[in-house]
Amino acid sequence: MATQFLIRTSYKAVRLAAANHLSRTPVRVMCTAKGIPTNEEQATGLELRALLAQKKGKDPYSIFRPKEYAGTSEDPHIVPSIGDKRLVGCLCEEDNTAIVWFWLHEGNPKRCPSCGSHYKLIHQELPH
Repeated sequence: MATQFLIRTSYKAVRLAAANHLSRTPVRVMCTAKGIPTNEEQATGLELRALLAQKKGKDPYSIFRPKEYAGTSEDPHIVPSIGDKRLVGCLCEEDNTAIVWFWLHEGNPKRCPSCGSHYKLIHQELPH
């Protein structure tokens, strides 16, 4: 008899809870009075800095495809660096498997010893 009473009361409790749950209007958690926030509104820290820099046309984290240069002495390949020298690897031919490595110093453009492409190091500050 006690088990039947327990079953009846639990059944009524479940039905009552389900009726209360269905009668309430759903609440959207991410939505505000202005709508769902955009990436710029909810970005913080370095992500916000990167988004603002991209709006200004800058590329602080090398996200965009790099500009292509001819590799001649008049238009050398630009190599950004935070120091005054950098190790550069040149794939002289498109299907080449060997990389030609050489040191590039700030100031004067240097020529690849194998293929003759010119590279120039420019100093670049970190964005943060």
